[in-house]
Amino acid sequence: MGLTNLGLSPAAEAVYRAMLAEPSMRPDDLAERLELPQRTVRRALDRLTALDLLVAAESGDHSPAPPGAGLTALLREAEEQLSRRQREIAATRDAIAAIVAVHADRAPEGDAMIRLEGLDTVRRRLTELARHASKDFWLFSPGRAFRLAAITMDDEFSFAAMAGSVRFRALHQDSYRSDPETLAFAQRMTDRGGEIRTVPVVPMPMVVMDRHIALLPISSADVQLGAFEVHAGGMLAAVCALFDQLWHTSSALHQPLRRNGDGLTAQEVEVLRLLAAGLTDEAVARKVGLSARTVRRTIASLNDRLRANSRFQAGVQASRKGWI
Repeated sequence: MGLTNLGLSPAAEAVYRAMLAEPSMRPDDLAERLELPQRTVRRALDRLTALDLLVAAESGDHSPAPPGAGLTALLREAEEQLSRRQREIAATRDAIAAIVAVHADRAPEGDAMIRLEGLDTVRRRLTELARHASKDFWLFSPGRAFRLAAITMDDEFSFAAMAGSVRFRALHQDSYRSDPETLAFAQRMTDRGGEIRTVPVVPMPMVVMDRHIALLPISSADVQLGAFEVHAGGMLAAVCALFDQLWHTSSALHQPLRRNGDGLTAQEVEVLRLLAAGLTDEAVARKVGLSARTVRRTIASLNDRLRANSRFQAGVQASRKGWI
C-alpha cells in the first residue's frame, strides 16, 4: 500500500521515497532517476513542501523533514476524512433505502405521506410550497426525466420561490451545463439570488421546503404520475442528508468543473466508476445524462490519458492510479 491515500500523487510519492533514500538529490537528479518530466518533479517538490514532508532552503534545494511527525499528521487527517466520508456514505445509504420505500405499491397510512395524483396537482402544490417557504427551497433536477419546462419555469413559481428571505438552491446534472433551457432557468433564478450547482448524477427529481416537506416522484421514469408529499420521519431526513451531501461536492454552474489532483472532473470519475461496475456505454449515458456519443468520446479521452487499448485495461490502469 502506498501513500496516495495521504494526498500524494504517485509521482510525489516516488520523489519523496527517493529523497528519503538520498536526501542530497536535486531536481535534475530526481527527474533522471525516476524518468519523470522536470515539471512533474518540481510540482511534486512543491506539494511535498506544502505538506511539511520536505523543507525548502533559501537556495531552492529541498531536504526531507523527519518523516514520523509529517506522515503521522497526514495519516490523522486522512482518518478524519475517512470518518467523515463514512458518515456521508451512511447518510446516502439511508437515502437510498428511503427512496426505494417510495416506490412501494402504496404510501403508508397516516399523515406522514400524501399522494399527489398527476403533474398538474404537483405543479399547483409546488407553487403553494414556494409561497409558504420561510427558509429554504431545494430542487433536485436529474435531467430530461424532470423537464424544467414542465414544473419550474413557471413565472409564478419562480417569483414565489424567491419571495422574502428564502434561500433557493437547485442541483442539476453536469451534463446540463450546456442545455439552453437549464441555463435560462438558472439565469432567472440567480438574478433573484438563487444558487444553481451541478453534480455528475442526480438520483431522481425531488423538492424540499424548509427541511419539513419533500416531494418525491411516484415513478422517476414518469413524472406525469404525480408525487408523494413527505412530512416527517426517516425518509425526509434521508432526502435532506442526500441534498446536503451532493451540495457539498457540487460545482457552481457558471464556473469550470472542479478537477481533482489527477486532473479528472467528478463526471469523468463517475464514468470510470460506472464502467468498472460493468455498465454499457448506453447505461452510463442514461445515468449521467449524456448522449451515448459523448460518453464514448469521454471514454476515448480517458483511454488516451491512461494509455489503454481496451475498457479492461483502462479499468486496471485507473485502479492502479487510484482514480477509482
